Amino acid sequence: MSATHSHGRHLHLPRVRLAAIPDAKRPTVLGEILVGAALFAVYLLVDALRGPGRTAWARDNAAQLIDLERWLHLDVERGLNDWLAARPGLMTAANYEYATTYLVSAALLLVISYLWAPQVYRQARNSFVLLNLLAFAAFAAYPLMPPRMMPGFVDTVASGGTVGSWGSPVVAGANQLAAMPSLHMAWALWVSVMLARMSQRRWLQAVSAVHVLLTLYVVLATANHYVLDAAGAVVVVGVAVGATARLMRGSSGRLPTADAFFLDIETPGNGQNVGGLALIAGSPTYDEIRGLLERHLPQLPHFTDRLAGVRGAARWEPAGAIDWSHHLVEVELPAGSEVGGSGVGGSEVGGPSFGGPSFGGPSFGGPELVALDELVGRLTTPQLPQDRPLWRAWLVRGVRGGTGFCIVMHHCMADGVGAVAKLLCLLEPPYELPVPDRKGPGAVQRGAGVVAGLAQLATDGRPAAVLATGGSARGFATAEVPLDAVRDAARSRGMKVTELLLAATGSAVAGVDPGLASRCGGRLRVSVPMMLRAPGSGDDDGNLTAAVLLDTPARGASIDELRDEVCRKAAPLRSPTRALASRWVMASALRAVPRTGRRAFARNVYGPKYFQAIVSNMPGPDRPFTMAGLPVGRVLPILPPAPGIPLTVGALSWDGHLGITVVTDAAVLDARAVVERLEARLLEPVGVVAQ
Repeated sequence: MSATHSHGRHLHLPRVRLAAIPDAKRPTVLGEILVGAALFAVYLLVDALRGPGRTAWARDNAAQLIDLERWLHLDVERGLNDWLAARPGLMTAANYEYATTYLVSAALLLVISYLWAPQVYRQARNSFVLLNLLAFAAFAAYPLMPPRMMPGFVDTVASGGTVGSWGSPVVAGANQLAAMPSLHMAWALWVSVMLARMSQRRWLQAVSAVHVLLTLYVVLATANHYVLDAAGAVVVVGVAVGATARLMRGSSGRLPTADAFFLDIETPGNGQNVGGLALIAGSPTYDEIRGLLERHLPQLPHFTDRLAGVRGAARWEPAGAIDWSHHLVEVELPAGSEVGGSGVGGSEVGGPSFGGPSFGGPSFGGPELVALDELVGRLTTPQLPQDRPLWRAWLVRGVRGGTGFCIVMHHCMADGVGAVAKLLCLLEPPYELPVPDRKGPGAVQRGAGVVAGLAQLATDGRPAAVLATGGSARGFATAEVPLDAVRDAARSRGMKVTELLLAATGSAVAGVDPGLASRCGGRLRVSVPMMLRAPGSGDDDGNLTAAVLLDTPARGASIDELRDEVCRKAAPLRSPTRALASRWVMASALRAVPRTGRRAFARNVYGPKYFQAIVSNMPGPDRPFTMAGLPVGRVLPILPPAPGIPLTVGALSWDGHLGITVVTDAAVLDARAVVERLEARLLEPVGVVAQ
């Protein structure tokens, strides 16, 4: 009898999508001011192109343009100008409109989008800069005298004495020969296009259209521009908006190299999937969990995207309707099944069944939970198909007293902490994962840290031995211990919890397989992820951690006996330099490397040549939650091993407990034996001497 059920109901709802998180971040105000200053500096350079010869050139160009408009029957400027000049009050109003509204509307659009629509602001800023640069290039290459400086036209500014308008004494130094294209029209059109991207309200679109038409009338009737100047404005706006939209589509969805790294290392049967297992006290229906996921998909970056161009520059693109029969599957565990072995392979399911845990006890263990571990290992080991969104979830039925909920996403979507931050939105009440409130290094400090870190990484050396790979089957085992007890055990020895976890890991490995510890020279080379999220950044997308390599003793000794050596070896964790260097290589330096080179680099450095285990200690919430209205009892992390690495240990603090997951190469280490020894070492009383 198959243990897997694909839910047969398919209800395809319209896809809701948010802008990618990196594009939604606001740039710094100082940086934007510098961009504006640089743009104005370019204008001044163009304006410096003056002289009698240029003025004559501009007059000849204007005469030719007037002749062309007459031939095209577009020469309406003279009639509009005569009519307006005969009405002094209206003429003055038109002059002030010409002098102010294009500036005010553009400034308001930039400020409003910066404050309330940062995902629109970046394109608005980029297209605004580009359209002005195109216009400045036209001013330099094609000086054009405006109609008001040509015979037969009335200079409404001069006759009306309008303060602040182009040509008036206040701005007498402005470029008088920059009629083509009309920047007034270009800015008005640009504001209209950007407003349409920010809001679909009809009244706002109507007001915007009136503004564009009014600007067109004013620039012609005040004899500041020709009809073809307005046509030139349409061209520069179209080119600028279209080019920036295309460039941002190509770059905003592109997979950063730090995320693509985990695609490059993935091998068949070794899916790089991160996520979690939660036990829910109750039996939520399939439709309740599906509805919960549907409601929160917009808050989960890339949960409605798939990867395209994986062989080249991988990027995210919309995946279309969600196939819920694939992404949310019910798994039934019939009672009375035998508990199987400790290894888990790459098949979909086929694991054992069990009665299940009660939710009141403080500890994890027993044959029922061994069976659950084996099943979760089977579910989360295979690679996720890249022709659809890179996540899956399962409802595990048959758990005594409740329901298991397991969800994973590809490591290219998030690191371990990022996965926790993403999935918190599925729980109630709302909660934001805290980030340590410490000031990050400045640009100079960061640069110096990267240089120092690169030197440190180059001298860290390699592990004492490269361990042979046992096979593709994984061992998967979990445990849960009281968090306060672990903290007390660490504090009483003057250790950090991560240092205690490292000591317990090395001791557990030596206790389970002394021969492995001996082949490692009595020390285990461990990769320890370090969080690099900034306080208040709101970043929960992609990989924002870096790894630090260090040696931890692998001896069958007590924690007290290992304490001094572990604290000394863990010293690199107290300095950010190695983490900064590691992050710089993955996120910046690899951008300059072709995809083939990046893949070769990733597979060379992320594996047994450089480390033998991964130990990750992740912060989590310190309060209880509900899911679909039901209490959440246990939460355990799911982390993937690096290819060829025999051991991965993930620890997640959650509501007063430390959930621990151990993943092993099943042919090399017994995951259950490791997690049991690890649990005992973490809670080991002070003063114990190993036998």
